[in-house]
Amino acid sequence: MKNVSAIVYHEHGDPATVVRVEQRELPEIKADEVRIRILAAPINPADLNTIEGKYPVRPPMPAVPGVEGAGVVEAAGEEVTHLNIGDQVLVPHGVGSWREACICPAHGVFAVPENIAPEQAAMLKINPATAWRMLHDFVELKPGDWVVQNAGNSGVGRAVIQIAKQLGFKTVSIVRRAELIKELEAEGADVVLTDDEDLRKRIPERTDGAKIMLALNSVGGEGALHVANALAPHGTHVTFGAMSLQPVRVPNGLLIFKDLRFRGFWVTKWYEEAGNSAKQEMFENLFKFAQRGILKTKVEKTYAIHEAKEAILRAQQGGRDGKIVFRML
Repeated sequence: MKNVSAIVYHEHGDPATVVRVEQRELPEIKADEVRIRILAAPINPADLNTIEGKYPVRPPMPAVPGVEGAGVVEAAGEEVTHLNIGDQVLVPHGVGSWREACICPAHGVFAVPENIAPEQAAMLKINPATAWRMLHDFVELKPGDWVVQNAGNSGVGRAVIQIAKQLGFKTVSIVRRAELIKELEAEGADVVLTDDEDLRKRIPERTDGAKIMLALNSVGGEGALHVANALAPHGTHVTFGAMSLQPVRVPNGLLIFKDLRFRGFWVTKWYEEAGNSAKQEMFENLFKFAQRGILKTKVEKTYAIHEAKEAILRAQQGGRDGKIVFRML
C-alpha cells in the first residue's frame, strides 16, 4: 500500500471552496495495471465544470478531478509488455490526474517521448486532440483549403492554427480583441479578424473568395452565426463549445439555400468510442509536432498540489497569459 496526496471534492459547488487536499491509499497493482507517478496536470474548464456539477460526466464522490496529465511509470504488473519502468506516459481518461500517483489498466496508457516536457505532454490529450479530430473527421481537407473558427485565441483555437499550418490548411480566426492579431499570426494564423468587423465582407476579401467548407464553433450565439455565414454551400459547421452560453440559432436560409451541415463534437465521447490504434495514430502525430516545438501550449504558472485553492482561483480568472498547471514534486 502507498499513500499519496490528492485534490478531492466530496460535494458539487464552487471549485475553490469544495476541494481539499487529502491522503489517499493506493492498493497493490494487478497483473494488467501500472502505477503512474504524476508529474504535471493542467486545470481545464471541463475540470471546473465537473466539480461544479455542470458537466455531463459526474464521477461518484468523493472524486479526484483532472482529465489530463502526464507522468512516469513507477511499477507495472507482470502482464504489461508495452510499457517500461520510467516511461513518460499520458494519464488515461477517467482516472483523475490531480494527485501524486494513480493506478490504472495498462491497455489505456500511451507512452510519450522523453524529450517532450511533462507540462506540454500533460496538455496534449484535450485541446490538441480536439483540434486534430475536427480537422480530420468532418471534411476531407486538402493543402490550401481554408477553415474558419471563432475564439481563435482559445486553447483549441491555437491548436487548430498550429496543426493546420503543418498540414497545409489555411485558417481564418475570429477574436474579440485586436491585440491578439499579431500574437496569433506569430503562431501561424493566416487571417485574424475581430468580431466587430463586417465579417461577411472581410472574410471573402482576405481569403480571395475561397470556398470554405469547415467552420469550428466554440462560442454559440452570434459567434456561431458569423462562422456559419462564411461557409460555402454544403459546408460543415462543427460546434464543440458554448463560451457565450447562448444556443446556436440557424437561419432557415442557411439550410434551404446553402444546405449547410451542423454537427457537434465532444472529445470525451471520441475517446470512449475510438480503438487504441486510432488513438495511437493521433498521438504519434501530435508527439511529432510537440517534439519539434510546433505544437505548444503557453503556461502562465505552475502550482504545487497543496496550493490547490490558489491555483483554481487563478484558473477561474480572465485575462490569464496561459494555462494553470499542477506540477507534482
